[in-house]
Amino acid sequence: MKERNHILLIYTGGTIGMVKDYKTGALRAFNFDELIKNIPELNQLDCTLKSISFEKPIDSSNMNPVYWAQIASMIEEHYTSYDGFVVLHGSDTMSYTASALSFMLENLAKPVIFTGSQLPIGDLRTDAKENLITSIQIAALRENGKPVVQEVGLYFEYKLYRANRTTKINAEHFEAFASLNHPPLVESGVHLNVHYANLLPKVSKHKALQVHKAMDDHVAILKLFPGLNKEVLQSVLNIPGLKALVLETYGAGNAPMDAWFLEELGIAIKKGLHVINVTQCSGGSVSMGHYETSEKLREMQLVNGKDITTEAAITKAMYLLGTGVSGKLFKTIFETSLRGEML
Repeated sequence: MKERNHILLIYTGGTIGMVKDYKTGALRAFNFDELIKNIPELNQLDCTLKSISFEKPIDSSNMNPVYWAQIASMIEEHYTSYDGFVVLHGSDTMSYTASALSFMLENLAKPVIFTGSQLPIGDLRTDAKENLITSIQIAALRENGKPVVQEVGLYFEYKLYRANRTTKINAEHFEAFASLNHPPLVESGVHLNVHYANLLPKVSKHKALQVHKAMDDHVAILKLFPGLNKEVLQSVLNIPGLKALVLETYGAGNAPMDAWFLEELGIAIKKGLHVINVTQCSGGSVSMGHYETSEKLREMQLVNGKDITTEAAITKAMYLLGTGVSGKLFKTIFETSLRGEML
């Protein structure tokens, strides 16, 4: 008889953990000890479930690097005792948290699946049940005694994506997330269809999990728009202590060619600010030098964000700065795919 998989549910907050009080109509936090009673289908899964929770579950709008470290610590503490982890999280900032965890968990050899829902678990038309059941099922998938998924994923509405490739695209539809630059890892239909070629390569068994909890938040995001003026640009570039700026440019990495714009950017870069060029388009990649309007940025040694999402770019910057990487190496390492987050 094969041994049952042990899966740990980590509840941080969010709609998936809420139930409606039908007398008042208000939402209240779900008691996870009653999980099996409320979702009897979980009994059909060939695994043993345990759950832990934030002491005070939070709305995901309040999520920050301190909580990311808490999630990472929970996984680290229980890593040897469990075969997989399912993190229940509010959908609003899920792509940020899941991206951050992908960098924080180095040499991850077990599945860490983020999921949530658009409607509370007790609602008639809830998406919470399917998201939760399938996330647990994916976390428990094994072949030849090893987990099929050995990375941080995000499961929502029948698809498992690489977490650091996702972005939230819809506040109302069940299909809330997209991964426009990387195909799904697993699709759920009548059967679970695993796309093996899309998964990260397996981690060497000689490499132990390393958990990085120091995330440096001296970072910012600036989205370019027609009419951005010198005062606004200067105020952002001169934020005291700022170390990295994710610059959301147009199309394939293009920006205005105004002399003042290029001059201010050049001064900031010479002072040591890391400016990361990402596209503000939902899909596609930065290709600096493809157009004249990005050639100057390439000459100024902006960091090429390639096809990385803004969520992954900002969390990767926090992670690299948190490791104390030297200023000279930042650009080279950032432009290298660490966890499958970019081409």
